[in-house]
Amino acid sequence: MQSTPYIWNYLPLALQILCAIALAGGMAAASFLIGKHKNSRTKNDTYECGMEAIGDARGRFSVRFYMVAMLFILFDVEAVFMLPWAVIYRDLPRITGSRFFGFWEMFVYLGFVAVGLFYVWKKGVLDWSTDKGDL
Repeated sequence: MQSTPYIWNYLPLALQILCAIALAGGMAAASFLIGKHKNSRTKNDTYECGMEAIGDARGRFSVRFYMVAMLFILFDVEAVFMLPWAVIYRDLPRITGSRFFGFWEMFVYLGFVAVGLFYVWKKGVLDWSTDKGDL
């Protein structure tokens, strides 16, 4: 019995990658060859809100904007951690060997998140009604 080299096991993957690249390139080339390329005043006109742009699009934002954006990401990550925990919650006693270990583990995690939320709330990051400068 003669065995094939191990690298040949990756041949289907290499063929799939090559087909994907060829298909994407073919679609882009076909779009370039078939599509119309006539620029006009109407085509280049403002289209998002119907108003002419005033000033520079690269304006400065307050630090509060970025703080709220980071908080949004923080709580999205919290949801990402909570979902798998909720899915396997009923199996946690079998996995960990303790009936309430998974519950208290999530309770501590949510406690840390609550402390972070309390901190940013006390720092005034969530209060947009008053202008305190850029923190």
